[in-house]
This record gives sequence, structure tokens and C-alpha cells, in this order.
Amino acid sequence: MHSLCDNSSVGRALASQAEGRGFESRLSLSFICFPMTLIIVAVLLLGYCAIATEHITNVNKAAVAMFLGVAGWLLYMMGGHDFVEMRHAAEYAEFLDGNPSSVTSLKNFIANHVFIAHVADICQIVLYLLATMAIVDLLNSNGCFDFISEWVMTRSSRRLLWMVALITYLLSANLDNLTTALMMFAIMRQLLPNNHFRKYYGAVVVIAASAGGCLTVIGDVSTLMLWVKGAVTPSVFSTAMFLPSIVALVIPTYLVSRELPEQIRINTPRIRYRGDDTTLTRWQRILMLFVGIGGLWFIPTFHHLTKLPPFVGALCVLALFGVVNELCNRKLIKSDQPVFRPTPRFMQSESIQTILFFIGVSMAISALQETGALETVAVWCDRYIHNIYIYSLILGAISAFLDNVALVLTSISMYDVLENVDAVAGVDPEYLRSFALNGQYWQLVAYSGGIGGCLLSIGSTAGYALMKGENVSIWWYLRHISGKVFVGWLAGLGVYFLVDSFIR
Repeated sequence: MHSLCDNSSVGRALASQAEGRGFESRLSLSFICFPMTLIIVAVLLLGYCAIATEHITNVNKAAVAMFLGVAGWLLYMMGGHDFVEMRHAAEYAEFLDGNPSSVTSLKNFIANHVFIAHVADICQIVLYLLATMAIVDLLNSNGCFDFISEWVMTRSSRRLLWMVALITYLLSANLDNLTTALMMFAIMRQLLPNNHFRKYYGAVVVIAASAGGCLTVIGDVSTLMLWVKGAVTPSVFSTAMFLPSIVALVIPTYLVSRELPEQIRINTPRIRYRGDDTTLTRWQRILMLFVGIGGLWFIPTFHHLTKLPPFVGALCVLALFGVVNELCNRKLIKSDQPVFRPTPRFMQSESIQTILFFIGVSMAISALQETGALETVAVWCDRYIHNIYIYSLILGAISAFLDNVALVLTSISMYDVLENVDAVAGVDPEYLRSFALNGQYWQLVAYSGGIGGCLLSIGSTAGYALMKGENVSIWWYLRHISGKVFVGWLAGLGVYFLVDSFIR
């Protein structure tokens, strides 16, 4: 293991910047805990396979993820003494304060110092998702998304496709991309009576939601994790991802549009009537849309000014939005028979399942991270791959079969954000800069994980929702969509390479 680390640029950089953490010694000591580490890795891999085959086994992947999270930490507890000595020896000695070590003291240290630190990071993301989902729920209940049905009213199939793609792209960049995809699925079901054509439009919604999700740090749970980790800044990340995400969207959308007829039959959606005394005016709905989505745009600025976690800004926006909602709905609230527009049950269910899945996967990965296994994999990749573009290709290809969120979170956890790269002697500075703040590694992980997950319908949560809602089979998606996504993904990656090599 020492030889791997000695030949690892990132490993030596981390060691030189964090001697107090004993990076190299932790990698060597990981062999002491090898049997338990191997068991945890095996359980996690089996769980990933169960998640990837949800469409076959019909076992809910959120339940599998939760089991993995609990099992991972229970197994970690069983080998806890060796793991703690490997990574937290100084902190544990300080915790004991001269007292002898015991099983009870070890469990208390793991629960209150090791485990709780990871839970805090997970809770930041969960609180943010809950706040944004509540904002989307209020927007939907007030008919703010009815504008979408009005804007896309056209019988031109190709014009409709491009409008759906653009609206999904823009919304998913600011809202949760799964929630955006589910909302667009519901709108397409209202507009298009033909199930065959809805499959094409639904596939484009999946692609547009993934492309928009990797455009901003608040568009997807993986990009949000990068931001919370301190690996990227919002403005630089969006600037780098703009052209690749546009290319990854435009090319598949154009190729899909060629398979559609010139004209298509659509239904005229009926807007719910809430009564003359309770109907929100057009300007009130525009105001709520502006406050809701505009507030989400302000969250990165809020974080920059206050240095508080992003979920605090999301809660602040939710509170302000709640006040605006009360003011705009005074007549509705005071009416004798108020009528609210409920959020569709499938949207509520998928949102809850997404949160539970994220919690479970994050817990499992954090347990694996504490064993040192991810660092070992990172050292192996650093030595034998040593190219972030090749790694991104591998990640994107695997994301087509396994859940892309789980793979991206694993890739993010493999490396720390490097600092003072130029001060490290004897290493490749260009390669090391890929792991610094706003480095290419973090950007390509988000891009390839997001777009690569669209290569197959089983690679993303939105793809699964499409399979369930429109009875889209894997083979239909593979024949009609996968090749188009593959071309767009590689073209976007090529655009990123050209911009990174000759412009930035």
C-alpha cells in the first residue's frame, strides 16, 4: 500500500497538506481492518446491484439504501476499535482523558463523534431538499405552473418538444430536477392523449432535467453535495457547465424531433376554477413564481454573505414565500369553502422516496469512507488511470446501469479538496489542480454522472419515474433514446475539453 501512495500524486499532496491526519499511515493500517472492510464493501456492492435491478426485483431502492446505511454502520461498530485507531486515534485518546478504553466508551465515541459528524452533513442536504420541495408544493397549489400549459399549447410536435425541453431545463436548474421531471410528466399526460408520443416527450424531459440539474449547484442533489463540500463555487460551476449541458440537451432533442410527425393532437387543459372571490389573479401568480424561484437564485448569495449552510437560506426563502402565500390567499383562507389544489400523490411519494434513498446511500458511503476503502480506491485510480476524462467516461458508462446519485456521491467522497497545489513539490501540478476548488474533477463528475445516468432509463430516478408512469421498457429506451443521449454526452464532453484547454 505504501508503494501505491508513494506513486500517487494526490496521495502525496494530501499527505503533505495533512500530516497530522496521517494519510499514508491510514492507508497502510487499512490492511489491519481488511476483513471487516471487505465485508462492508461486499455488502455495499450487493446493495448497489439490488438498487440497479429494482425494475426486475420490484424491491424499493429507498428501502435497500436505508438497509445499507444501517448495516454499514453496524458492521463498522463491530470492527470499531481498529477503525478508530486507524483514523481517530488522537481524538479517541482525548475523549478517554486517561481512562482505560472499553466497549462502552468506544461505542459512545463512534456514536457521538464519528457518526454524528456525517449525520450533520447529511442533514444539511435533507433540510435543503425539504425546504425546496415545500416551495414547489406551494407554487403548484397556487396554480403558478399553469403558465407552462399555456405556453406549450401548439400542435407542432417539434415546437412542442423544444419548448418542453427548454422549460424543463430552466426549471430543473433552479428546482429539484426530479420534482421538475415529475411535474412535466403530469403536464404531458394532460396535453398528449397518445401514449406512444408521450414516451418520446417523457424521455426528453428526463434528459433536460438531468442537463439542467448539472448546470447549477442547486439543481441536483449531487451538485448540492459538491457545493456543501466546498469543492465548487456557484458562479464558476455554472459557467463551466453551461455549454456542455446545452450541447448534451440540444443534440438528443434534435435527434428525437426527427422521429416525430409534423403535427400532433393535444388536449386543452382545464384550469381549476376556485370561485370569483378566491381566484388568484395572473399578477399574483407571477409574483409568487418570482418570489419562489427568484428566492432560490438568491440562496448562493445568502451563503456567500453569511457563510451559513445553504439550507438556512432555503428556509429563509420558504418563510418569506409563506408570508407572500398568506397575503395572496387571504380571500381563499377566509372563504367558507376553501378549495386547494393538492400535490399529486405520485409526486409526494417520489419526493419522499428520494429523500429516504439519499439518506440511506449517504450513510452507507460515510461508513465505507471511515474504513479507508475509498481512499485506497482513489490511490489506485490516481496511479493507474491518472486522467480525469477517462474517469468521467467510466463513471458515465457505469451510471447508465447503476443509480447515478449513488455513484456520484461515492466519487465525491473519494477525494478531499486540495489546497495550495502549486506548493507541493515532485507532483504533477496540472493533475492536482483537477482536485482543487472548482477543479475539473468535480465538474466532470457532476456532468458525466448526470448525463450518463440518462443513457439507460434505469440510471436515474427520473428515468425510473418515466418507466413507471408511461410503461417505458428498457429495450424501447435503448432502441430509441440511448444512442442519441450517448452522442450528446460525448459532444458535451468534447466541448468541455475544448473550452478547458483553449479558453479558460
